[in-house]
Amino acid sequence: MSNTKIKLVLGLIVLFYACNTSSNKEKKAENDQLKAPNVIVILLDDAGYVDFGFMGSEDLSTPHIDELASAGIIFTDAHVTSTVCAPSRAGLITGQYPQRFGFESNHTGDQETGDIGLSEEVNTLAEVFKQHNYKTAAIGKWHLGAKEHNHPNQRGFDEFYGFLGGARSYFPMENPSVEHMLQHNGKKVNFEGYLTDRFGEFSVDFVEKNKENPFFMYLSYNAVHTPMEAKREDLEKFKNHPRKELAAMTWSLDQNIGKLRQKLVELEMLENTLIFFLSDNGGAHNNQSSSGLLKGWKGNKFEGGHRVPFVVSWPEKLEKGRTFDGLTSSLDIFKTSLSAANISVENESKLDGVNLLPYLLKKENGSPHENLFWRKLEESAIRKNNFKLIQLEGYGNVMYDLSQDLGETKNISSEKVDVLNQLINDFQEWEDEMMKPLWGEPRDWMDVTYHIHQQLMENQPVYYQSPKEMKQHQQKAQNN
Repeated sequence: MSNTKIKLVLGLIVLFYACNTSSNKEKKAENDQLKAPNVIVILLDDAGYVDFGFMGSEDLSTPHIDELASAGIIFTDAHVTSTVCAPSRAGLITGQYPQRFGFESNHTGDQETGDIGLSEEVNTLAEVFKQHNYKTAAIGKWHLGAKEHNHPNQRGFDEFYGFLGGARSYFPMENPSVEHMLQHNGKKVNFEGYLTDRFGEFSVDFVEKNKENPFFMYLSYNAVHTPMEAKREDLEKFKNHPRKELAAMTWSLDQNIGKLRQKLVELEMLENTLIFFLSDNGGAHNNQSSSGLLKGWKGNKFEGGHRVPFVVSWPEKLEKGRTFDGLTSSLDIFKTSLSAANISVENESKLDGVNLLPYLLKKENGSPHENLFWRKLEESAIRKNNFKLIQLEGYGNVMYDLSQDLGETKNISSEKVDVLNQLINDFQEWEDEMMKPLWGEPRDWMDVTYHIHQQLMENQPVYYQSPKEMKQHQQKAQNN
């Protein structure tokens, strides 16, 4: 065969493979475009507002969480629906204000009512995803009801690996209650080691097992809620740290979130995975957390109670490395997730959240919300644009302009009477749509919360933060 013919044949072969490769790439791109995204909600427990590198922390080490934030969009004005764990989770998982179905106080019932939990009249995000052929998993803390009808496996989750109650030890317990035992789909799990690691491992395994299916994962860590317990080696690593326990617990969280993200990278799934990262409320007074410049903490209506670190990452769709300043809420996770999966929302009028994607894709300008509302028994608040009203039943109210006073120190209610009246009216209209709470909280805890609100409203020191401290303070006052 002549050199000319050989060159011609080789050229045809090269052209054939080039066309075939190009065609395969186009098909792969088309398939990737059509493939439904995976959705992961990473929810932390009682995390401080500034206790991550991407939020400005200089003493806590969070490299993997910071990497997640740098690959996504950081929200600067994001909030949850409640300043305590259970109702905050209820709002996130249903996309509705929990007050709409009576889930207003912490926990899932009281001594008088028994365990009520999450209303059977509302849908969870998992139930909707499951109806559309997603594999679903809840991992970690549940705290939305321990009765059979409220078990995660009955609320849309194919897999549940976690515990039903509000808090427990991070290490194995002898004879734990049903609410506190680690379980997998209702069956008790005897485990070794550290609970945060076990949750992290299960999250990685779930991704591996469902790499061929679209999935929704609700990864609900109980860290950094009390008790302040960490692994020995992590405590040793941070032995000279002023917040040793919190630093060690946060480090473990970060390592496990890093392992999950690395698994997504290995399986080439990260690009088409929508990830939300946030805390269920502000940092607690007893877990060494920091709210930075924000006033208040878990349990009260100041910004430190409900403004949370919030990241959204979806590398295939969303521009990374930027911030979003619009007023947003954990309520928005429901609609945003379903929109990303191209799932229409039934009874959309009952949802209180907003689809964030048009804002994040810069197809819409402005703020997703004009108003946000909070209420827990005797304390309530409303946010309207940059104005914030806090009300304490039987005491009064204070109003702040957060654009000028993020620390909530200057009460401007007497200077902006028209704005004050508008906020009061808006809150009343919202409240008229809500249910009365189906259960309450112990009177001694309500008295503590009342004291904290009153003192902070007056910019005065808080003298006690628990019923035990309240009794000690009262006895000391009597003795004097």
